[in-house]
Amino acid sequence: MTATEPSRYLARSLPRVLAPSARPQSICWRRNASDQASSRSPSDINELESASSLSGSVPENVVKSFDPVSKARLRKTQLPRSRYQFRSPKYDRGPLHPHQPPPPSDPSSRLFVPGPFSLPRTEQTYQSTVAPDILTLCYVHNPPGFKPPPKAPRLRGWDESSPYHKNRTLRGPRGGDVLRLLRKPITFNNIPKVERITIHSYVKQAAQENSSWLHVAGMAVQAISNVRVETFKSKSSVATWSIAPGRDTVAVKAELRGEDMQHFLGKLIDVVMPRIKDWEGVKGSSGDSSGNITFGLESENVALFPEIEVNYDMYPPKMIPGCHITLHTSAKTDKDARLLLSAMGIPFYGKVVN
Repeated sequence: MTATEPSRYLARSLPRVLAPSARPQSICWRRNASDQASSRSPSDINELESASSLSGSVPENVVKSFDPVSKARLRKTQLPRSRYQFRSPKYDRGPLHPHQPPPPSDPSSRLFVPGPFSLPRTEQTYQSTVAPDILTLCYVHNPPGFKPPPKAPRLRGWDESSPYHKNRTLRGPRGGDVLRLLRKPITFNNIPKVERITIHSYVKQAAQENSSWLHVAGMAVQAISNVRVETFKSKSSVATWSIAPGRDTVAVKAELRGEDMQHFLGKLIDVVMPRIKDWEGVKGSSGDSSGNITFGLESENVALFPEIEVNYDMYPPKMIPGCHITLHTSAKTDKDARLLLSAMGIPFYGKVVN
């Protein structure tokens, strides 16, 4: 092998940009530009073919005859969808099928619903006023490099001073045996908000007298909530009301989400609650320690909803039911849920239990 052969094999194995060129090296600042066009004479350029499918004159009558709009209007039958529109698969045949339907947010999806083009008043108030205020009140700033002080263990151990301490379970915190839920700091992405509303009405007369009480209660709850109600049978027996478990249908329930929830919350805060006479508000002790607040409305208060008031003659006054309303929030503690609902306009009174 001669001395020039290793350089030849090396040049063949290297990329083209690193391979040595056989042409004389000269400084050229033009990149990807041909240096042969300038050396050609005009006679060589004239020999190139001038006729092309992309150039040339088109007859005037052909130009005027091209009118796709009028052609589409003259068409008697509509073109098949496969010609001009993508249609997603009708059924979802599983994650391994080659044809997957697009998500409902995609305009080409069969489940696509345009909008919303405007927010309900309560949702707009929450986005523009309530959420920024809660973030301002609850924001805790930790500068870069901040290290929180170490926290004591939530459960206390035993000091091993007695043989009976061995293998015993840890003790609860001082002052009580109930551990409170851990609460993460409120930031911009976990501001408390109302997730859903549950309206529940228990009608004992449906078991004592007849089912018309249950029908009226279902129609009333359905009217104020704009949601189809569900009926439930009793799970426990109440001897004084002649209720046996699993025998009588005595309750109706409606779950509100989305715009129905926002509209109901707006009616409840702006129309119904201000008109309740001698009403102090929601008890401060209401709540399940997980951010859900429940309160009740009497039958005369349910009659204040606009849907029932405008058709008051349709409902027998004594059959209009009372109901329990549960506001399910994304807050982790009752304190944060109460802060959210107070900002939305729901008053609280009495001893506050956090």
